[in-house]
Amino acid sequence: MENSNSAQQLFFQHIKDVLPPHLSLVDEVAELLDISNDSSYRRIRGEKAISFEELRTLCGHFKISLDKLLHLKTDTLLFEGKFIDRTNFDFDSYLQGLLQLLTYISSFERKEILFLGKDAPIFHHFNFPELAAFKSFFWMKTILNYPEYSRKRFASDEFSPATSQLCKKLIEAYNRIPSQEVWHIECIQTTIRQVEYYRDTKVFASGRDVETIYSCLLRTIDHIEAQVEQGVKFPIHAPQTVRGAPFKFYINEFIYGDNTYLVRLDEGGMVILNHAVLNTIRTRDANFVKSSDEHFQNIIRRSTQISEVGEKERSKFFNILREKIEDSRKQT
Repeated sequence: MENSNSAQQLFFQHIKDVLPPHLSLVDEVAELLDISNDSSYRRIRGEKAISFEELRTLCGHFKISLDKLLHLKTDTLLFEGKFIDRTNFDFDSYLQGLLQLLTYISSFERKEILFLGKDAPIFHHFNFPELAAFKSFFWMKTILNYPEYSRKRFASDEFSPATSQLCKKLIEAYNRIPSQEVWHIECIQTTIRQVEYYRDTKVFASGRDVETIYSCLLRTIDHIEAQVEQGVKFPIHAPQTVRGAPFKFYINEFIYGDNTYLVRLDEGGMVILNHAVLNTIRTRDANFVKSSDEHFQNIIRRSTQISEVGEKERSKFFNILREKIEDSRKQT
């Protein structure tokens, strides 16, 4: 019986570890199991055994693997996520989901986001509503094949104030979280190709709209470089006295990443993987997080830091990105 109680207490301790600090373990368990706070306390302390149905409810809500709980040695990893298609995708809801994730990460005292990818992190596209509008339009027309977008053309000013405000909140939330980003020289290329494809197939409503997106891309690169130079994040239109979270930036010439986010938190962390353009899956599996962290550290050791230091390499890198954008722009 003692071993059973110990396992139950460890189970609730694991839930407490993944719970945002501002939430009460007792309250959350009581609400999920529809029991009193006193009954919740007794289960947490191991004084009353939890039933299989209660165990299933808690595991399902907190995404806990029973294999992990029972210490079974398997090759199975537990990921959570959902598939996005045109029947369930709404851009504002998508942004709200990202905002909720960043809010959850911010709730921890120790937090950090590490990124390794083939594209620029999605958050950098939210500094300019026009660029965010272009991305959402591309996803809905070309990736999700929305029927109502089949003959629709892109106009940079067709972006609701509510969506624009969401983008602002997202970049503000991202700026409050310390991060390290590892970029490759091709990280901007995906967006450039998207612009060229729509330009060449006459999807842009006007030449002015093409020019607007190229301008936003250039200004985005300028702003990222300014943050990298100072080693901190800050809003794009804010005075230089405004400071956000620490920002470390690396360039790697031989590793072409796969859009992986490693989130370090007070206890453990999580890994978020991108697939099929818009979809993401994530896991808090301790071994997977540990392995991913070791991989990131190895990549960073073999990369060149250009945040705060390495002025020559920094200027060279961002000038190349600007040249790629300008070369594409000249084809207009």
